[in-house]
Amino acid sequence: MKISDAIKERINKILYERNMSVNKLANISCLTQSTVDSILNGRSKSPKVLTIVRICDGLSMTLSEFFNDKIFENIDRED
Repeated sequence: MKISDAIKERINKILYERNMSVNKLANISCLTQSTVDSILNGRSKSPKVLTIVRICDGLSMTLSEFFNDKIFENIDRED
């Protein structure tokens, strides 16, 4: 699995667990909904670290907490 797909799945999992909409995530993360949509729809193949940091801030979690998931254990190297 590519890192962008793992990020997308991790965000979707968190949204499901928190019963949160994409719009709500965008608002609390100070991002546009189109930015979050592009990650979740796979249009963004390499989300910027700052974007992930903002998402984590909005979700009140650290980058370590975000990436501390089994989904990131077997990612493919993207060249």
